[in-house]
Amino acid sequence: MQIIQTVFFLFLLSWFGSANHNKISLVKSSTQGNPYLVILGTLQDAGSPHIACKKECCKNLFKHPDASRKVVALGIVDPKSRMDWIIEATPDLPAQMKALKQMSGFENETPDGILITHAHIGHYAGLMYLGREAMNANNLPVYAMPKMKTFLESNGPWSQLVSLKNIQLEPIENGKEISLSSQIKITPFIVPHRDEFSETVGYLISSKDKKALFIPDIDKWTKWDKQIINEIKKVDYALIDATFFDGDEMKGRDISEIPHPLVIETLAAFENLPDAEKNKIYFIHFNHTNPLLNINSRQSKEVIKKGFHVAGINQKLDL
Repeated sequence: MQIIQTVFFLFLLSWFGSANHNKISLVKSSTQGNPYLVILGTLQDAGSPHIACKKECCKNLFKHPDASRKVVALGIVDPKSRMDWIIEATPDLPAQMKALKQMSGFENETPDGILITHAHIGHYAGLMYLGREAMNANNLPVYAMPKMKTFLESNGPWSQLVSLKNIQLEPIENGKEISLSSQIKITPFIVPHRDEFSETVGYLISSKDKKALFIPDIDKWTKWDKQIINEIKKVDYALIDATFFDGDEMKGRDISEIPHPLVIETLAAFENLPDAEKNKIYFIHFNHTNPLLNINSRQSKEVIKKGFHVAGINQKLDL
């Protein structure tokens, strides 16, 4: 009996050591019944390691993948109603759905809905796992703007998800608030981006106590018809586009073809914000080249020293 207990102890020790090595720490469900957000991924659409990348940032990751590197997605959990949702259907959707269930403690493996921001691969391609080749989901609500809805209805293989009732498309409109539960409301708002197939939105997520902005993709803050600093003043958290730290990351490509607010530009624009406002900001949606992926990098330390946050996998934000 003592030998069995010893083996079991060593197994637990090994398991926890492995979890720590991968920097995965699942948060526990709220005991007070208050809703919360969970960051389920922080990477730009193509992930890390990046396909065909020969740079140092990816070299070792092909041989030794980092389980904490997931494409950007945000979980919303309402313990009172025992409901949860995911913003974005990423290529990492299976792992992100499982992580959300482990965090919430809810029995159902399927979220109560998926909200899409736009038709770029990292934000909707995970819907493929809901089809009959995989999960064969049953009328899973997918919230989509008008052009995004039409895109899914009119193009295979996504149209098959609709016709086979794997998903049920729920229309949403710019600036129109919807209730996900008695505690959670959400409002989509259009932002400027490369809209080849659909419009692009961010989301305002609201509870009775707090509000959060989620803007994983935008071209430039100056192209938006709203002032980002004014929008930050209205919320408690702002998870915002930090795809590239600076222009040096994209040597060999015309960065004007993939415009995003460079982190150095955002830092300069927010330089004079009060500390309380800076503390609301979480940089997210990192390209595989972005030094903010390494929390010990000089750039990460600079961002944190200035009073901002670098979003981390499985980070919990109380609403």
